[in-house]
Amino acid sequence: MTALKPGIQAPDFSLSTTPDQKVSLSDFRGKPVVLVFYPADWSPVCSDQLALYSELKPEFSEFDAQIIGISVDGVWCHLAFSRDRKLQIPLLADFEPKGAVARQYGVYREKDGESERALFVIDAGGIIRWSYVSPVGINPGADGILKALEAMSKG
Repeated sequence: MTALKPGIQAPDFSLSTTPDQKVSLSDFRGKPVVLVFYPADWSPVCSDQLALYSELKPEFSEFDAQIIGISVDGVWCHLAFSRDRKLQIPLLADFEPKGAVARQYGVYREKDGESERALFVIDAGGIIRWSYVSPVGINPGADGILKALEAMSKG
């Protein structure tokens, strides 16, 4: 499975963020979006990665960008994880059918039943402008995301 590359339209999706609320990628049309696929709530690397992005939310806001976390965990797991770690970014449940959105983006790990640790920066028109798949055990940080957002802001 190969991650979607820059220059193509990001597939739209609709996933649950709470038991009674869904979020679609198209809800954010008109502003940049950063999709953060990660393997699992509660893992040490995922916890550090999402905490970093939560702390950097003001920097992402300078580009009017929305950052969104996606994993195959369920809504209740996301809510507990987000509350415990005081995360300030929405987490979406790619839970049922499991990994369907990760598969659309080419970042589902069949052997583990989880997504890759992958980042996609999508422009205001819905086009993928940057993507990166990190080794699962390594936090990719935010430098690549911020460079992509800065490049997009310069046109």
